[in-house]
Amino acid sequence: MCVVSLALIAMAVTACGSDEPAGVSVPSQEAVATGGSRMLLEGQRLTVLDQPLRYPTKGKAQISSSIIVIEPGQETGWAKNPTPMYVYVLEGALTVEYDGGIVKEYRAGTALLEAVGTWRNGTNTGTEPVRMLVVSMGAKGVKNTIERP
Repeated sequence: MCVVSLALIAMAVTACGSDEPAGVSVPSQEAVATGGSRMLLEGQRLTVLDQPLRYPTKGKAQISSSIIVIEPGQETGWAKNPTPMYVYVLEGALTVEYDGGIVKEYRAGTALLEAVGTWRNGTNTGTEPVRMLVVSMGAKGVKNTIERP
């Protein structure tokens, strides 16, 4: 299962570090159910809001990752990311509200490409912590996340 995630990272590094135009072929919006997990498929080209996947074309490729924990009742706060972000929900379930009133829930085992350039706020409405692997596929000098003032 991790091979798909690592392949995404490798594609992002290649795309960001090249002189080629933005937009490379990565797993499709459709996800595969494998042992209760939903992984991205090869050929992904769209975010969770059906936006075309585009990599930064300025600056050197820069990948960062972290494990984010959101306790029951906590929110992420309104923010947006200007570059692609891969998210894999390790535990719990996160409800995310996007600008325009779109609401989606992501449960443990779900992999997704987060919306780019769209304000969002995640809330843990459950009784257990939400743990997520977040991989930002950006470029040097470009913030991975912008918080709403």
